[in-house]
Amino acid sequence: MNTEIMPSTIAPPAANYAHAVLTANAANILHVSGQVAARVDGTIPDDVADQAEVIWSNLAAILGEAGMQMSDIVSITTYVVADFMAALPEVMAARDAALGSHRAASTLVTVPALARPAWKMEVAIVAAR
Repeated sequence: MNTEIMPSTIAPPAANYAHAVLTANAANILHVSGQVAARVDGTIPDDVADQAEVIWSNLAAILGEAGMQMSDIVSITTYVVADFMAALPEVMAARDAALGSHRAASTLVTVPALARPAWKMEVAIVAAR
């Protein structure tokens, strides 16, 4: 149902993602608001790598609640505060660990800040099943 679109006539992706994902005959489409690294008790880890792990854990919980899994993700938008771009390898490693061999369309955006100073990154997804 979700098929990677990777034309051989264009350069390959810069990282572990698909240029596009075609969804055919989806029964359910889930649009997830940007998730930040808030734990259930409201605490936010200081380290960007820890924030990435909390975010992907929260996304897994949302997907599960919707009857979906990581392999249903078709699009990812990751926002990273520009001051923390040095941690980008850890941010991408958390994404890759969460997705395993699954690839989705993915966009990374650097921003000057997020709504709260403690938030160093945010991830929004779209999933289809």
